[in-house]
Amino acid sequence: MRIVIGSRPDWPASLEAAKTVGDKLRKAGHEPMELALDSRALTKEIERAEIAFVFGGDGTVLRAARALSPFDIPILGVNLGRLGFLTAATIDQFDAAIKARPATVTRVEGMAEIAGGLFWLGYGDQVQSPKSKVPGPSNYDFAFDNEKPAHQVFLQNFSIDRALVSNGDFLEFIRDHGYQDFRWWFSEGWEVVNREQWRAPLYWELHDDEWMIRDFAGLHSANSKANEPVSHVSFFEASAFAKWAGKRLPTEAEWEKAATFDLNDGARMQFPWGNEAPDISKTNLFENGLWAPAPIGAFPAGQNRYGCHQMIGDVWEWTTSDYVPFPGFKSEFDEYNDKWFVNQKVLRGGSFATPQIHIRSTYRNFFHAHERWMVSGFRCAKDL
Repeated sequence: MRIVIGSRPDWPASLEAAKTVGDKLRKAGHEPMELALDSRALTKEIERAEIAFVFGGDGTVLRAARALSPFDIPILGVNLGRLGFLTAATIDQFDAAIKARPATVTRVEGMAEIAGGLFWLGYGDQVQSPKSKVPGPSNYDFAFDNEKPAHQVFLQNFSIDRALVSNGDFLEFIRDHGYQDFRWWFSEGWEVVNREQWRAPLYWELHDDEWMIRDFAGLHSANSKANEPVSHVSFFEASAFAKWAGKRLPTEAEWEKAATFDLNDGARMQFPWGNEAPDISKTNLFENGLWAPAPIGAFPAGQNRYGCHQMIGDVWEWTTSDYVPFPGFKSEFDEYNDKWFVNQKVLRGGSFATPQIHIRSTYRNFFHAHERWMVSGFRCAKDL
């Protein structure tokens, strides 16, 4: 009997639990296979099991359970993060309903020109005017330490895309042999492309010479999703596309000014659309239940004063800025943000997986330049 015990290699409690179960099974005369792998690699291995034990967190356990359910493979999944138990017979209660994606309401094209000058970057009382206070329950009085303190930066005039780069846009880059042309890539990015044999974003698959995209709803042709923001791209891929297109990625200061500056009166706003709290009519966040980026132009009520759409939600947007502490930074979370200020890039804006109460225009996410497992996309910018 093929018994597989899966655990997370970076989680000591997971490894310990797997070892304990393995020892007990061996004493009972079985020869289980113990595997310490990431959730995706582990799923492939346990599909060949007859019985599986999985120890990990939400993602590891649910991914394994959903993968095994069609094969009627008995599974005991232990979510060590919340001390919950999951079996193949009970996974249906965890299946989230995926709502129908909204239609494109308006065509979004071109670039917005934004004047430079001094700009307050980051979260702080000095940039929160009375009219930017949002009534009712919210988390706008909270920010992570890496968003502080607000400080003035000087920006040159720049332009920024009104729309996120779409699957259709990125498909043109692929068809123009963008992944085979070293001219568009950083040296380190070019090394990664060749070492990992990248030919498209993560979760894109080539079937009979047609690019397909796999998401939570299944497998779709890239052409059918041409007007949706491209996602699961690394910083290297985003910057290569931008160079190919004759543009560049925005800095995080440029992104934040575009997202918060009211060109009509010079005031700073909480969000691109104004000071109202996020809702499902303005942006695609977790509460929308789409489990995927929405078509470009589906949320005209959420555009900024320059006509830039979907700056909040859908996909985290890569910037060209290094993830470093702001001047005057003081750590408020031991063993967290201050440990990661090296060799990473800043992303802004949240994604379809970000809850409404968790998003702010000053929120700084950060990942290594080669990473693309997260919901990451981008828009381009240019100097003026």
